[in-house]
Amino acid sequence: MAKAKTIFFCSSCGASSPKWLGKCPHCGEWNTYQEEIIQKETVAEEKRRSWAGGNGKQDAVKAIPLQQIQTGGTQRLGTPDGELNRVLGGGIVPGSLVLIGGQPGIGKSTLMLQIALQTPVKVLYVSGEESEEQIKMRADRLSAVGSECFILTETNTSKILQQAQDLQPQLLVVDSIQTMSTPHLDSAPGGVSQVRECAAELLRFAKETNIPIFLIGHINKEGDIAGPKLLEHIVDCVLQFEGDRHNTYRILRTLKNRFGSTDEMGIYEMQSSGLREVSNPSELLLSQKDEELSGCAVAATMEGMRPMLIETQALVSKSVYGTPQRSATGFDMRRLQMLLAVLEKRCGYFFSMNDVFLNIAGGIRVEDPAIDLSIVASLISSLQDVSVPSDVCFAGEVGLSGEIRAVNRIEQRIAEADRLGFKEIYISRYNAKGLDLKKYGIRVMALGKVEELKRALFS
Repeated sequence: MAKAKTIFFCSSCGASSPKWLGKCPHCGEWNTYQEEIIQKETVAEEKRRSWAGGNGKQDAVKAIPLQQIQTGGTQRLGTPDGELNRVLGGGIVPGSLVLIGGQPGIGKSTLMLQIALQTPVKVLYVSGEESEEQIKMRADRLSAVGSECFILTETNTSKILQQAQDLQPQLLVVDSIQTMSTPHLDSAPGGVSQVRECAAELLRFAKETNIPIFLIGHINKEGDIAGPKLLEHIVDCVLQFEGDRHNTYRILRTLKNRFGSTDEMGIYEMQSSGLREVSNPSELLLSQKDEELSGCAVAATMEGMRPMLIETQALVSKSVYGTPQRSATGFDMRRLQMLLAVLEKRCGYFFSMNDVFLNIAGGIRVEDPAIDLSIVASLISSLQDVSVPSDVCFAGEVGLSGEIRAVNRIEQRIAEADRLGFKEIYISRYNAKGLDLKKYGIRVMALGKVEELKRALFS
């Protein structure tokens, strides 16, 4: 029997040390080293096998010139879920390893089981947290019958990969990576070494058999995926499933994607029968109100290749206490402070004695700088208690000198606003150059500075 040894691993970056350290010398985090029992690497290597066929011995590898490598032959596996196809860059790439993380109860298992039941290929769904009866009850609630969906409740990666080798599915789902364990290590499941070794085994299996694998991962209280940071470097794609459990809408974001863009976003609505795709997010991100209210403005934003119209809501009121409050939901607080300083310096609006609260409707977080002009309009509207017309939207970035800078994909933003029935859109003067305005039914207003917006709407 191999002699076990104890090593301390950093739970943040995965670095190892023969003794406990208060501060990790690699990532600089404090109190992250955990003691784990592992086996000798030589014994673990002897137990590994090749999943690509053969007698278990690795074939000799040989380097080839770059010019001899053929591209364009990879066919993506399309799923019935258009939102998932969008965030993955057009579908599932064969042999890829995808990690999806999110808060407990947000709907990660529901989403992956729904994909497994609806995809018309052979799928192996592995659960280390639920029994077969629990999965069947969820499948009945989803009202989706997948004749090619096989369920396996197991936490041993060797048994899971052996079953996958025998079944030969076209898609493998593992729920969750923190519950998996490998017999090569003696440490407990969920530890740094176990998560790292299990992910490495699944990655090698995916690359050798060309079977795509989805890993469901837990997140910690800081919002990061639990386990070593090395886990996110191992996988090909990292998806974040966001949303409030008290809200019906869920957002699927791409944090890392080796096969596509990381700017895409998918929106779902949680219903009693499962997750429903939201094909037109602009309708749900615009609040329904019967009368004109101050402090509300609509921004034409972009999430990847998708244009979306989002309502920004601002509330400016007299400060009761000595220090005014600043609060932003779904927007960067530092950028809000910058916009307030620009309005005070360039337009003469003083917010120093007022509380400022900013909210992005729909509970999503926006990083598109084109939302600046809408936020400026909502702040002025709330300060002066003058409403912005509901058929007006904005798309422009505000600079420190008060200039309205150009943004990308302005034609798609204008077309989306025109399609939703808006009568007027304010953009940067530099975006209007070379723009054919005759093909749009919406009136396009070009501005150069924030002072011009002040005169156009609030004078």
